[in-house]
Amino acid sequence: MGKIHRNLNVSALMKKAVKRKEGKISAKGALTVYTGKYTGRSTNDRFIVNSKSIQKEINWNKTNKPIAEKNFEKLYEKITKYLEKQKEIFIFDGFVGADKKNAHPVRVINEFAYQNLFMRHLLRRPTKAQLKKHKPELTVLVAPGCKASPKLHGTNSEAFIILNLEKKIILIGGTKYCGEQKKSIFTYMNYILPKKGIFPAHSSVNVGRKKDVAFFFGLSGTGKTTLSTDPYRTLIGDDEHAWSSRGVFNFEGGCYAKCINLKRETEPEIFDAIKKGAVVENVVMNKKGEYDFFNTKYTENTRVAYPLEYVANVDPKGLAGHPKILFFLTYDAFGVLPSIAKLTHEQAMYHFLSGYTSKVAGTERGIKSPKATFSEYFGAPFMPLKPTVYANLLKKYIKKHKTKVFLINTGLCGAPYPKGTRIPLRYTRAMVHAAIDGKLDKIKCTKHSIFNVNIPVSCPKVPKEMLDPEWKDKKAYTKKAKQLASLFKKNFKKFKNIPKNIIRAGPK
Repeated sequence: MGKIHRNLNVSALMKKAVKRKEGKISAKGALTVYTGKYTGRSTNDRFIVNSKSIQKEINWNKTNKPIAEKNFEKLYEKITKYLEKQKEIFIFDGFVGADKKNAHPVRVINEFAYQNLFMRHLLRRPTKAQLKKHKPELTVLVAPGCKASPKLHGTNSEAFIILNLEKKIILIGGTKYCGEQKKSIFTYMNYILPKKGIFPAHSSVNVGRKKDVAFFFGLSGTGKTTLSTDPYRTLIGDDEHAWSSRGVFNFEGGCYAKCINLKRETEPEIFDAIKKGAVVENVVMNKKGEYDFFNTKYTENTRVAYPLEYVANVDPKGLAGHPKILFFLTYDAFGVLPSIAKLTHEQAMYHFLSGYTSKVAGTERGIKSPKATFSEYFGAPFMPLKPTVYANLLKKYIKKHKTKVFLINTGLCGAPYPKGTRIPLRYTRAMVHAAIDGKLDKIKCTKHSIFNVNIPVSCPKVPKEMLDPEWKDKKAYTKKAKQLASLFKKNFKKFKNIPKNIIRAGPK
């Protein structure tokens, strides 16, 4: 066993990463790393151990793939022996969950210093007193240099992300992409919290001066981080939250934001967070240490990880009250969905179960251009339990707290990909603000003839043409809209025992 570094600070981890040639320092002091061929989550390489105690609970599908216990044991032995042979390993002890009643102690053991720094940012950091009493309930072993053998271990490649929910152990090997750690822990929390009656969500949260809480749901690339990081509202968190009887709470202690096409003029909070201590993944950097955020040499899924305190307008406690409003964010590559629509609670349940968006380039391996997809709860890859578990919890909370729900299209308008134009961020922000402030409550709406949702006829600071989703070529628009509506219908057939009023709330 080599030297074990426990809970090193940011400066020490950065020095270790540079000394070990894991990365380089940018002109502004950020640690810049490159993750090789794995520049996004490798969904085909993620498995859940098929233990008897959880067999009937899991929603087994293409993302929740089973792996035999014997194969887990082989990989566990392999990765532990691999880590024991390293000259140095890095351990971080932290928590997931800002609510003290539901905070989960986690231990992460890393082969690389930069990945340990990443987890130091993303998990909630303990005080010295908490650290003395820290007893991990979940252990995560991360060794990119440890590779699986598909024939021997039952995997699909040399990369593996294995969740043993019964033994509370996560194994990650063969991939350097930091996001695998974050999302595996999120998946684990999404398994245990519903058992306590708590609703977990792939979401971001912010709150206004009037304590008006806004919940943003969406898959990667739909704008959760961008829209919740708002100069006029306080950020609670950008990606993973839960809603309990006490209100909402953030899982994390940091943010993991996309950097592609990043400009200070449009996203100043994220741009300014790329400074000393931040971990930047796969962004092209020149010899002067300056970034080219528009360069996709390595991937479109360029990322930066930083602690919450790097954002000026943030509540480090990570707690808020019950949401006044909820936004479902979707990147529509068909270019036919309205930029904003009001949803009834029945429509909210339909769209929550549908989880329509378009996977954008880079978020997963193999995605080169936007691809229409349906991901239940806007986060199916991270939700291991059956759909009705999460749907019933959301229904319970939005009904009890009379939460308003809106569908926001952050994707294309005017035409489908690649000819369509992305809806300008300034208009999306204006629509979000108008909805939160209640300015859309008294504005007349028209019902979309195909998607069956109510569209405001006007919105402050937004041109009327941005609210009407129809193209100049109305015939072509109708054809494409019906094509998407048919995909909604086809996808929804997989759900069993859904009330008819929810089915009727979908597209016609």
